[in-house]
Parts: sequence; structure tokens; C-alpha cells
Amino acid sequence: MVLKTFGWSFAVTAAGLVAAVFYGGWAALGLVAILCVLEISLSFDNAVVNAGILKKMNAFWQRIFLTIGILIAVFGMRLVFPVVIVAVSAQIGPIEAVDLALTDKTRYEELVTDAHPAIAAFGGMFLLMIFLDFIFEDRDIKWLSWLERPLAKLGKVDMLSVCIALIVLLVTSMTFATQAHLHAGPADKAETVLLSGIAGLITYLIVGGLSGYFENKLEEEEEREHEEEEKAKKAGKPVILLAGRAAFFMFLYLEVLDASFSFDGVIGAFAVTNDIVLMALGLGVGAMYVRSLTVYLVREGTLDDYVYLEHGAHYAIGALAVILLITIQYEISEFITGSVGVLLIAWSFWSSVRRNRALAAAEGGSGSDDNTAVSSGV
Repeated sequence: MVLKTFGWSFAVTAAGLVAAVFYGGWAALGLVAILCVLEISLSFDNAVVNAGILKKMNAFWQRIFLTIGILIAVFGMRLVFPVVIVAVSAQIGPIEAVDLALTDKTRYEELVTDAHPAIAAFGGMFLLMIFLDFIFEDRDIKWLSWLERPLAKLGKVDMLSVCIALIVLLVTSMTFATQAHLHAGPADKAETVLLSGIAGLITYLIVGGLSGYFENKLEEEEEREHEEEEKAKKAGKPVILLAGRAAFFMFLYLEVLDASFSFDGVIGAFAVTNDIVLMALGLGVGAMYVRSLTVYLVREGTLDDYVYLEHGAHYAIGALAVILLITIQYEISEFITGSVGVLLIAWSFWSSVRRNRALAAAEGGSGSDDNTAVSSGV
């Protein structure tokens, strides 16, 4: 079952890692592996959501999502989008950006280095908004209860995450301007940081708005389909899985949702490496696993038991946001960047495993009092 579901992902992984070694040696292999783990972890909750929606669609639309959808997800968001970011930031054509990355790495690195403040400000603000919106939302399941409970209370203040993000951006740009003045650096970069950060914030709000729009459409279609299901049951007819307009709206919603989750993986990748070839390999392999996880969840529905993984992934996003903003002025080792996210995700996974074991022991042992005690998180 596992080999059948993840076979293509395993094959793509092997091909991607071999290509990384030939492209940049063992160091490149390590970076691709880190990017792959980050992409899978950051998109894990996306796979869970995808599976919940995909199982309601008929076989035709499931195939559409897993074929055309994978082309959009892998080639559109994970391969083309990083090139577009570099091209726009460095003010060169996309084809020229790819050509330079493959044939003139020295010139490409110079362009990316010059464009890094804009990329980091844009990406840092986008990722920071994802993190802030997550930690300010009140959830039934809490991982770090001592931290998440008070933050959830603060989250009741309207637009708090936007205000905090703008304050962080203002402080970052002012710090950059001060440093540039003291060291006779390019003071206009402070304006670039400010504008790019605002662009990242606007992008997040637009993506969130589109996701909300399609989610509302999806709810409307589900209500209509539910009414038809009830009529079919009363008439003794078999319940038909979603097709036609309802399935089309679901497909659009899934693609918008996948694109929004792709943003954090792609932008977070810039905190690990500026090499678009390594990004394409790592993120492409990771996206294949996300699709395989979606199929696995549709068939088994078990991986969502690891309830703290979503928390760990979002804390990793927050860490990447801070790292990106710091790298506007200071250089941070790629090893540190990759390790922080992986360690947070591994910690959340281990916490989930411990929680599941504790719940299982409580159910088989001392009863409801212990069950209540272990269900509240760390």
C-alpha cells in the first residue's frame, strides 16, 4: 500500500538527490534534503485539508486534481515562481535568470545578492503574517499551552497581526537605513525594504481573500449537494460523489489553497539557498510527497493523528520569517537556517507521538481522568 502510494515520490526523490550531487556535490544534496523536509512539513496540513475535500469528489475530478493539479503545483508554483521572484527582484527576464543560474553562477549570485533585501523583506512579511495569524487564533488543541493560551486571548484584538507585522517592518527598514548611513551604504535600500515588505503583506491579504472567496463558494455548493443527498436517501437512490459545477469549484479552491501554501515553502526556501536549481529540486520533490500524502489520507485517513505537526510547521514558518528579516543586514549560515525549521518540526512530531501513546495508555488504563490530563497538550 505504501509503495503503491509513494512509489513515484520515492523515484522522484532518488532522481532529485542524484541530480543535486551531480549539480553541486554533497553540500547541494544536503540543501535539497532540507528543502524537501521543510516543504513536506509546511504543507502537511494542506495535504490533510486536500484529502478531506478530495474524498467528496468523483473519480474523474480526483484524477484531474492528481494530474493537472500536480503540474500546476510542481511546475507552476515550485519551479516557475522562484524564477519569477528572482527575475522581478533583479529586474531581468525569467529566461535570462535561468540562463545565468545555469551558466554564469558568479553573475547570478551578484544579482541575487543585490536583490536579497527586497526578496527577504517580501518573504519575511508574508511568512510573518502566516505565523501571526496562526498563533493569535484560539484552537482546541494547543501544543505549547503556556505560550498559545495568552496569545489566543490577545488575538481577539482586531487586525493585531497586521499591526505587529507593520511595526516589525518599520523597525527593520529604519534599522537598515541607520546601518546604511553609519557605514556609507546604499540608503535607498531602506526604501526598497519598506516597499517590498508592504508588497509581501498585500500579497498575503490577497491570497487569503481568494482562499476565503473559494471557501465560501465551496460551502454553498456543499450545502446544495447535501440537500440533494438527503433527497436521494429518502428516495432510496445511491449517493453520488460531487461532480460538475460543485467539483469544479472544489478543484479551483484546492488549487488556490495549494498556491497559498506554496508561497510559504518557496519564500522560506530563499532563507536556505538562493540557487533556483536547488530550490526546484527540493521543493519539487517535497510537492510530490504532499500529493502522495493526500492520496494516502483519502485511502487511510490516519496521518492527521499527529496533531502538533501543524503547530511545529507554523513555528518553523515564524523562525524562517525572522531569519529572512535578519539576513537583510546580517549573514546567517544555511545550516542554522535549515536546522531550526527541521528541529521544530521534529519536536512537534515527537510531541504528537508522545500524546498518542499517552492517550492510548489512558484509554486502556486509568480511565477518563488521565485522558483529560494528557489531551491538553504540552
